[in-house]
Amino acid sequence: MAMARTSTVTWSLSAVAAGVLLVGCSGSITIGNSAPELAADKLADTVAEKLAASTGREKPDITCPEDLVGKVGNTTRCTLTAADGSTLGVSVTVSAVEGSRIDFDIKADATASPAAQ
Repeated sequence: MAMARTSTVTWSLSAVAAGVLLVGCSGSITIGNSAPELAADKLADTVAEKLAASTGREKPDITCPEDLVGKVGNTTRCTLTAADGSTLGVSVTVSAVEGSRIDFDIKADATASPAAQ
């Protein structure tokens, strides 16, 4: 029974990854300070919203460990966590910066990591 659940969760996370890869996903945010930087919690929320919109699924649980500095090419790694604890890595890369606006691309990993035992 545990094997079926793991397969289902892995499939679900893989479906999210495939949806993101096939649909393509990007986001942007405008920040009010002079050095554009997006706080980790706001970044996580924005990534979750974009993933939900691109896959047609509920907003996933996303965490990002650091703020995203608005410099083209900067990348950070966020984590999507499923209800069973399995995870999927998500890369966020700054694609453009215009004043205080940061545009970024989102790409989910192709495979999920199982939940910690």
